[in-house]
Amino acid sequence: MKMDRPAYSYRVDEAVPEFSDVGPCTVMDTHCSLCARGAKWIAHNDRQGEFRIIPLQSDLGNALMVHYEIDPTDPMSWLFVEDGYAYSSMDAVIRVGNRLGGVWKALKILRVIPRRAQNYFYSLIARNRYRLFGKTDLCNLPDPEVRKRLLN
Repeated sequence: MKMDRPAYSYRVDEAVPEFSDVGPCTVMDTHCSLCARGAKWIAHNDRQGEFRIIPLQSDLGNALMVHYEIDPTDPMSWLFVEDGYAYSSMDAVIRVGNRLGGVWKALKILRVIPRRAQNYFYSLIARNRYRLFGKTDLCNLPDPEVRKRLLN
């Protein structure tokens, strides 16, 4: 879902640390194995090398979440920022796929699912992600493609 804020609104929020916002970025839970897989998926399919990953547990990640009125401790916490606009939930996943291009553009098919159903399934997985997929530490993963995209 698109967050209701003007483009680049975080630039004028004193609580959000300054960062290079050229290109898309995602704010992800670095303790979540599912998120780590998502980061790896992005890193290995981003042919342009544009994406950056911001740990939710960092000052920047936390501030961006708060700026967009998302509780950083909520399991639903995942954010995709593109061209200054922020998206969350299934809409973020679809937009990431579209940005990656190729076969991943097919994720647009998920838009045929009614928004309520999208939100229900997304929240069901998000709330149970640790139990279903386990925990990890994304920042300590040896994958060089993921590590070079991390912004702290």
